[in-house]
Amino acid sequence: MSGPELHVIVPGPLDQRTGGYVYDARMVVGLRGLGWEVVVHELSGNFDQPDVRARTSLTRTLVELPDGARVIIDGLALGGLPGPARDHHERLRILALVHHPLADETGLAPKQRERLAALEREALTACTGVIVTSDFSAHRIAAFGVPAGRVRAVFPGTDPARPAKGPGPKAEPRLLCVASVIPRKGQDILVHALIRLRATRWNCICAGSLTRAPGYAAAVQEKVRACGLDERISFLGESEPDALDALYDGSSVFVLPSHYEGYGMALTEALARGLPIVSTTGGAIPYTVPAEAGVLVPPGDDEALAAALEPLLSPVSNNGGPSGRQRLATLAAAARRYATSLPDWNQATRAFADAALDLAPDGV
Repeated sequence: MSGPELHVIVPGPLDQRTGGYVYDARMVVGLRGLGWEVVVHELSGNFDQPDVRARTSLTRTLVELPDGARVIIDGLALGGLPGPARDHHERLRILALVHHPLADETGLAPKQRERLAALEREALTACTGVIVTSDFSAHRIAAFGVPAGRVRAVFPGTDPARPAKGPGPKAEPRLLCVASVIPRKGQDILVHALIRLRATRWNCICAGSLTRAPGYAAAVQEKVRACGLDERISFLGESEPDALDALYDGSSVFVLPSHYEGYGMALTEALARGLPIVSTTGGAIPYTVPAEAGVLVPPGDDEALAAALEPLLSPVSNNGGPSGRQRLATLAAAARRYATSLPDWNQATRAFADAALDLAPDGV
């Protein structure tokens, strides 16, 4: 007897290395391992600003699905294109998978934000249910007119990992930022914070795509060069999994200066390795990072970010308190303790399966 069926619709290739795509791909693999029959549909077109190819691709995919099919559409493909979901919501069991609302992206003009919010509201209200990746996002989705009974939060899993070794006792502290270089991730704020700390010993590695917002990425790198910090701040682009593991292992502090996160998978990957966190209060981050394992500052505030980093990088205390090394050790121990409570991907997949069956049950 075959297991439940699910059609997963994503914008572009599933194997892209962002948190959202990794989540989608891990769920596909996990559900198949549970005996589900999962069919992945990779759409063509531009979904940042949906074009004709995107609309046509989504419409054709939905048209070709059999009546009663259980479908989950990644929010990036669904949010800006409510029409196809609205046209097929009576004959298909459509679920939305929202990593964060499109209208919450950084850098949008007010009218563009309002337009995206209206489109996403229309799209989500046409769905049988919505799966989000954090409790924060579950609360946020209520603003789009989706009743709480039609929303389920399924946290990402975390792979078990060994505690990071760090750069070595005599090496300068290493900061690691793992995120696509896009405005929402705030690498420009990080650079300005590090300019304030140029007299302190540190080096910083930024690992993540440089092609998703190429103009922004180029401007951030040019700022680094103009300030003479290009030998201390490195932009590596996307890293293979083994190389990324090595970066985590050799780091002292994980820093993520995001303006907004719907969950922040890179944060839990860092916590799993016992890395202290310096991040922001943007979006779901305070839900993801426990207070005892990190320092959170207001998003967009480079002065506050520098003030959070400085005592962790200082070899001695300036006020009679613990040294930077002692502070790091305390935060690292808390991160390792918290990591034991994080769900693994098997647990996350089972929760996802339960949510999908609950929101779009068989025989309905």
